[in-house]
Amino acid sequence: MGLEKNRTGRIALTTLVVAAFAVLAILCFAGPKGDRAEAATRISGAEHLGVASCAGTTCHGRQEADGAVVRQDEILRWQDESSQAGAHSRAWRVLGQPRGLAIAAKLGIGDPQKAGECLGCHADPAPTRGPRWTVSDGVGCESCHGGANAPWLSSHYAVGATHASNVKGGLTPIDEPSARADRCLDCHFGSAREGQFVDHRIMAAGHPRISFELDLFTTLEQHWNEDADYLKRKGASSPIKSWAVGQAAAVGRALSVYSGPRGVAGVFAEPYFFDCHSCHRRISDDADFKPISLPNPERPTPVGVPPFQDENMIMLSAAAKVVAPAEGQRFDAAARGFHVALTQGRPQALAAAGRLKSAAGALESAMASRTFSTAETRAIVAAIAAEGGRRYTDYEASAQAVMGLDTLLNALVKQGAVTKEQAGGARGPIDAAYRAVRDPNAYKPLEFRAAFQRAASAVGGLH
Repeated sequence: MGLEKNRTGRIALTTLVVAAFAVLAILCFAGPKGDRAEAATRISGAEHLGVASCAGTTCHGRQEADGAVVRQDEILRWQDESSQAGAHSRAWRVLGQPRGLAIAAKLGIGDPQKAGECLGCHADPAPTRGPRWTVSDGVGCESCHGGANAPWLSSHYAVGATHASNVKGGLTPIDEPSARADRCLDCHFGSAREGQFVDHRIMAAGHPRISFELDLFTTLEQHWNEDADYLKRKGASSPIKSWAVGQAAAVGRALSVYSGPRGVAGVFAEPYFFDCHSCHRRISDDADFKPISLPNPERPTPVGVPPFQDENMIMLSAAAKVVAPAEGQRFDAAARGFHVALTQGRPQALAAAGRLKSAAGALESAMASRTFSTAETRAIVAAIAAEGGRRYTDYEASAQAVMGLDTLLNALVKQGAVTKEQAGGARGPIDAAYRAVRDPNAYKPLEFRAAFQRAASAVGGLH
């Protein structure tokens, strides 16, 4: 999956970054704790009324942003054909385009706009549906915010309503990174539900590989103003917290899905969980031929054994070294043990996955409760850069590293530690690092490392 992004003035991505088939579909998944978990349970059973229920001109259907509390042009932005922000509204329609039809034909599933394998993420698989709900809405408002036929619908615009009261009434608290990550991951990694897992068979038919980075997806989908009212109701958002929590949540989700029935495909392990390019490379009898991947000291996987895709583990480990070193050591040991266990057998791997998931969960809680300082942000930049010479040995980890560096630069700007003009001066090296992961088939580890180190030095040198 190739990608290129600039958050300090523009965002540009190749068509596969937020792929039409891997749209930002964000559906219900248990995750928030306490009262918020109860609210999420209510949401999962609430009737979905459809986008039309939100689209009135006095609600979210205005043609321009002029609301006193919210923009009120959210539907227009959701429908924006000119940007990635419109990916949700296009989700169902793209199934009927040539690529979607070709994938469906190879899979033998008939019309992809009616196939359960597709609609779990390309539409809103609402538990119950009102008369105005339509599959052609794609991934609509309620996919993220929860079923509208719940108490919050009639109260969220009332005088005196608060965000806390709306959440208590069933509104999904997606302002919290953990809750938002759980929603995103249902389609941007997968879940145990039908239609929400892009297995190797579907990828072989032409579906792009799934990739996840919470802060990037949040930026692409932002349809709100973080103004004084927002700060009063919800508090300031934190790019680095979203990034760190998202990495931990992605690790946890990967291990959960791998440990379930989707972890196997017939007599084989499901290839989805493993590094594509450990197998998808040129095979040669030439004695001097060498694979493009490099040895990874923290992933003791023998030659010939596909390594578990660990890009989120690497990013989480870097953050943990700075803000939770004791938990980070536990996590690193568990990650290494998991990679070893994968070579021993599925029972050993499942036991090790449980230990690693527990360690990732502890780090997610630690990241979610923190207010990251500028010094910590800079230290995480240094930690990610330090991994460049050891652990960026495959394409997916390298792509995550560039996205992480970009997020951290954005965080420094938001923290007031770096001006937008200074950040702009680092764009050249960052864009060069993005170009090094534009095409997975042209990825060269050593060339990427050199480009990434120049980008990390550019960001780390900003003061």
